[in-house]
Amino acid sequence: MKKYPKVFIVILNYNRKDFLKKCLDSVYKTTYPNFEVVLVDNNSKDGSLEMAMTGYSRFIFIKNEENLGYAAGNNKGIRYALERMADYVLLLNNDVNVKENFLDCLIEEAEKNSLTGILSPLIFDGYSGKVWFSGGKIDWLRMKTVHETEIKTADNFETDFISGCAMLVKKEVFRKIGLLDEDFFLYWEDADFSFRAKKAGFKLGVAMSSWIDHYERKKNGSNMKTYWLVLSGLIFFKKNARSFMKYWILIYTCLRRLKNLADIAFGTNKQAKFVQKAYGDFSRSKI
Repeated sequence: MKKYPKVFIVILNYNRKDFLKKCLDSVYKTTYPNFEVVLVDNNSKDGSLEMAMTGYSRFIFIKNEENLGYAAGNNKGIRYALERMADYVLLLNNDVNVKENFLDCLIEEAEKNSLTGILSPLIFDGYSGKVWFSGGKIDWLRMKTVHETEIKTADNFETDFISGCAMLVKKEVFRKIGLLDEDFFLYWEDADFSFRAKKAGFKLGVAMSSWIDHYERKKNGSNMKTYWLVLSGLIFFKKNARSFMKYWILIYTCLRRLKNLADIAFGTNKQAKFVQKAYGDFSRSKI
């Protein structure tokens, strides 16, 4: 008989009742025969946890007493899965809808090579139908990440990182490099985890046969999103830049801070004060 590795799907939720039900409905229909769902709730106030507990009783629920952020919140679910002998842990955003066979395709690809540590499905923008993620590059010179957005003819194993939107991780990766870095509250933890996995000798890939839709919020210009993107990006490059790159990053960061001061002085960027706060909090941190 064919052996199906045990998969725990960890879904982190925080006040996303409108998207969560559709996500859980799609996951419930997954055809892969050996998986469990762990919903970790970061102390939501919109009734989303209660809705999920009522409608999906076969799932497992972990409620945090406060909003722990992405890394620490997901780590609760990862620990639960590993303690119960998970072969794979799939981190899945609560604003995605999955195709019924998406997990079958991911596991099939992951099992082909023992060095494959992290896999992503091909991720589409649920609103436009265009590709949202088919691989990613870390731009060290400009301190940013870039999503590739084309469908490739073969699985992509040239990616620098896997998006935390949908990240299938073999248990061996956690054993070797640990869990998500909780210095990241929000954003960049996926790039950091991917970078550490590659450094440890694991392959990262995007399985083109596995498809999901991502319904990212269209109001992307929120002040707090900008704050966390800047702060977490600074943490990432401080932790992971090679010694010869650290000098350039110091120069580039100083130039960005000068631009930020100009934006504040001339009122050219409404979010400039939140960017300034991120720089200030980073400077005062012990990271």
